[in-house]
Amino acid sequence: MPKAARFFSSLSSPRIFTERSALPARRSDTSEFVAIALFCGIGLFVSLVAVILGI
Repeated sequence: MPKAARFFSSLSSPRIFTERSALPARRSDTSEFVAIALFCGIGLFVSLVAVILGI
């Protein structure tokens, strides 16, 4: 009967994030979202102006 091979991973245990350590990540995600929203909003505004002016 064959024996199962055992593999031990060299990965460290996963980190446990508390509410305080997760706050900087949330701020980063929020700032990225704001940047993308502004970029899209400006693009939509330029497109709207172009359609209104008939360009």
